[in-house]
Amino acid sequence: MKRRLTVQESPRRELDPPDSEQDSDEASESEDTDGDFEVSLESESSDASSDCGESTEKTEDLDEWKSTNGQIVWHRTEAETLRYFPEKCAPWGPTRYATSRITSVKSCFDLFITDEIIQLIVDMTNVHGRRSVSQWKDIDATDLQAYIGLLLLAAVYRSRNESTCSLWGEHTGRAIFRATMSLHTFSRINSHLWFDDRQTRPAPHKQDKLAAFRTIWEKWEYRLPLLFNPGIDVCVDDQLVPFKGRCVFRQYIPRKPAKYGIKIWVACDVLTSYAWKMQIYTGKTAGIPPEVDRGKRVVLDLTGGLEGNTVTCDNFLTSYALAEELLKRKLALVGKIGKNKPELPPQLLETSQRAPQSSLFAFTRTHTAVSYIPKKGKNVLLLSTKHREPEVSNKEPRQPKIILDYNSCKGGVDNFDKSISTYSCRRRTCRWPLVLFYNILDVSALNAFVLWTALHPSWNNNKGFKRRLFMEELGKMLVSPQMQRTQSPPHTPAAAAIAKDEQESGETPEKSGDADYTSRKLRRPCQFCTRRKRKIASTCNMCNKHICKDHTFSYCSSCGH
Repeated sequence: MKRRLTVQESPRRELDPPDSEQDSDEASESEDTDGDFEVSLESESSDASSDCGESTEKTEDLDEWKSTNGQIVWHRTEAETLRYFPEKCAPWGPTRYATSRITSVKSCFDLFITDEIIQLIVDMTNVHGRRSVSQWKDIDATDLQAYIGLLLLAAVYRSRNESTCSLWGEHTGRAIFRATMSLHTFSRINSHLWFDDRQTRPAPHKQDKLAAFRTIWEKWEYRLPLLFNPGIDVCVDDQLVPFKGRCVFRQYIPRKPAKYGIKIWVACDVLTSYAWKMQIYTGKTAGIPPEVDRGKRVVLDLTGGLEGNTVTCDNFLTSYALAEELLKRKLALVGKIGKNKPELPPQLLETSQRAPQSSLFAFTRTHTAVSYIPKKGKNVLLLSTKHREPEVSNKEPRQPKIILDYNSCKGGVDNFDKSISTYSCRRRTCRWPLVLFYNILDVSALNAFVLWTALHPSWNNNKGFKRRLFMEELGKMLVSPQMQRTQSPPHTPAAAAIAKDEQESGETPEKSGDADYTSRKLRRPCQFCTRRKRKIASTCNMCNKHICKDHTFSYCSSCGH
């Protein structure tokens, strides 16, 4: 019995290193007395060492996860994650270039639809009209601006789906349409509006699917980032312009309300829905293999020139490689990521043992991935380079902060599309270039409204529907020059009265030819009132501007000089 007790106790002493020479001698004596004990001791020590090795490997596996492709190592804790210090982005709001050129509502719109674009459309329309109509009457810039103004007024009155004849009807229409131009003139411009000359088209553009509208689009899209600096949050998503006619790059997107249309990638400011950059998707090119990482290329194109912003994307655009490229440009990414991405570890995809409203995080030095279970069987995956800590909200349903920030910014393009569809000047047509031109007018009107309200935040502040009032005033300013030069008055009394008032308000001493013009001054709106335009006859003695009593000050003759 004593020997058996020695066998059981001796391994405990043997596992520890000998503390003295006496202990080592006792150990050697025990080895000499029984050879079987030596073998059993080695086996037990080897088992103990193997158990220690397995435990260390398990701890390493728990701390580190490898991605599906085996190229990225994710950590469960944020200990080795680098802190994120965002760069300072450009100050939010209109640029100096835009601020120095905005003096009225129409001047905001003219920054997008410039005189160069107007003149180019006028020239192409006249060329096409002479070729297609035997007795074509050339149009000028005033006619085209009046045509655009009537489109915007139709958008204000929610007459997008109303027939054109009904807009000019005496009982169903508006008097301002008949006062501006006849139905025949409007239809003639609308049916022959052209944007490109096929016979003089350059050779590289002959195979371009967007050649019929490429020149106008590039001139217009170039001006979008020149006039406004977006805020910290920028959203990149797609817009579908409704169209069911013949077009080689028409898309079918079931999740969109229109389902069929022209797809446009949009990068807009989340706070104001200002369209900062846009890119038309023309589909695949024949004879060229499909594009790889198209989502990455689209986001990099639309965010070029930004610095210090946070980009929000959906699962089609978000990828690990895109986040790395944006970090090189000093931009952060927050986006929903698909489950089929090979950069994610398999542990984030498992949901069988996960409880509802639970969050599981994974970190690299610059990236954070989170898996959130809103309910049993559903898994939401997001990737972020902005968040570097596993922050979870204390309120129900206990969502991670990454999801909360994503939800607050993901609707930037959706709000932009909703604002456009509310007051849209789109008309029914079978020509896709005309559809894109309608969309340009809608986007320009919305962007002009953002610029105007950013510079004049108190404009019509006590009234609702500020955008409707803005578009109505813009439309009237565009049609005003056409009404002033109309020689034959309209047939209906209401339209004739509108045209007469507009001609009298725009009349000058040189045009009127009256010798006693100074004795009977015309009543015009005060040029200094911002809210309510009161018509008065008094003018300033120095600049000859109409001014009301609220903006008039009294001076004596000596102080005045």
